[in-house]
Amino acid sequence: MIASVRGKVAAVSPDGAVIEVGGVGLAVQCSPHTLAELRVGQEARLATSLVVREDSLTLYGFADDEAKQLFELLQTATGVGPRLAQAVLAVHAPEVVRRAIGAADTSTLTQVPGIGKKGAERLVLELRDKIGALPGSGGSLIAGGAVWHDQVRQALVGLGWNEKQADQAVAAVAEQLDGQTAPAVPVLLKQAIRMLGTIR
Repeated sequence: MIASVRGKVAAVSPDGAVIEVGGVGLAVQCSPHTLAELRVGQEARLATSLVVREDSLTLYGFADDEAKQLFELLQTATGVGPRLAQAVLAVHAPEVVRRAIGAADTSTLTQVPGIGKKGAERLVLELRDKIGALPGSGGSLIAGGAVWHDQVRQALVGLGWNEKQADQAVAAVAEQLDGQTAPAVPVLLKQAIRMLGTIR
């Protein structure tokens, strides 16, 4: 997983940029908002998300970690791939998207090309509980933590526990955190496995 890149901006195109890192030019897909902040010849740091497909490896870049987290969270919704998630962030700032989902504002979501009324309703239904607090009330910290629920749950199922046990462990870890900033996912996974020892 390539979490971020830092280097000189070698080129900027309408849909991405090339960042030179250690003598290698990395092609990074970016939204117009992110591209507007890049200048050829200057150093830049982008938070990144690597999307792996059978026939391609695509690196998506973001001006900050909040946009990256939202990009990844959007893709947990049914029917949302990386291109549509990036389109959402091209039309709206992260805080606008969070507010729209939290307030079930489908009219704002349908301003994104590719999202109709049913698609907007599905986004609200599937992401409302994951989106975290709205901006201005610690949203980025809580929303960043919201992403770990799915990651830990999937890891536990992959290790052999059933979904009910995974859900119980995730709920127990979340209760222990009690609104505090979540640590790294591997730490949370270890806590969840310990919880499962007591649940069993």
